[in-house]
Amino acid sequence: MATVKFGPHLKELRILLCQTSKSSKGVRDFIEKQYTSLKRKNPQFPILIRECSSIEPALYARYEFGKEHSVSLQDLSSEEVLKRIQDLAALKPK
Repeated sequence: MATVKFGPHLKELRILLCQTSKSSKGVRDFIEKQYTSLKRKNPQFPILIRECSSIEPALYARYEFGKEHSVSLQDLSSEEVLKRIQDLAALKPK
């Protein structure tokens, strides 16, 4: 289960994925199995999910002062996607 509580330095998460590609399977599994509990723990936090054909799955995090970081989610499992979210949530860019 997703147990991430987002701090005030993180402003938004964007998840990009393809609806059909094999490389996005873990991201689709994450959304089906873990997104609900993540959103329940962070009800006011904006988590945007964007689907597009033939796109490489990726995670973008926007922080204070407009700073952004992104990581690839290509060929990751649902648990690895959650780990990437936890890593970006803990990151405090300078």
